Amino acid sequence: MQTSLFDERQVQDEPVRVSLPELTARSVFETPLGWMEAVSDDRSLLSLGFCREDRGLRECVGNPVGAEVQIQLEEYFDNQRQEFDLPMRLLGTPFQVRVWKTLRAVPFGTTVCYSELAERLGVKNGQRAVGMANRVNPVAIVVPCHRVIQADGQLCGYAGGLWRKQQLLGLESGQRGLF
Repeated sequence: MQTSLFDERQVQDEPVRVSLPELTARSVFETPLGWMEAVSDDRSLLSLGFCREDRGLRECVGNPVGAEVQIQLEEYFDNQRQEFDLPMRLLGTPFQVRVWKTLRAVPFGTTVCYSELAERLGVKNGQRAVGMANRVNPVAIVVPCHRVIQADGQLCGYAGGLWRKQQLLGLESGQRGLF
């Protein structure tokens, strides 16, 4: 059990680069919650996030990873997909990567609070550190940080906006007519 956030002996992941590789492709596409941008290398999704506009791109030409991201997100929004099967390379600190991998295990349609997520990671009183890792999650929706809520059940913090978090949780809980 890890007792400190800085106890490197317990970290199983190799440290990874935080900056994006030089050879990347961008794919921008529209979703029911607005435009999203996927950044990938030739084999893996590196980041996925909401963006304010289409940034001049509307297709995934020549980018098979970006095209697959778009297909799987369309299936998710159409209630045809509950889990994502995308090649990803999570770029962050070893602790952040552990948080994001743990988030991927939170089942569709369920939520978890920050303290429970810290407990799953074996980090006593680590809810703030978990929250900070959540805040910089590079892969929205696929790494489901929208499923993390406060201990009292209230929604809090989401880089894409609380209204999007509410919509995503509504979609996953089976509320009809959201999209």
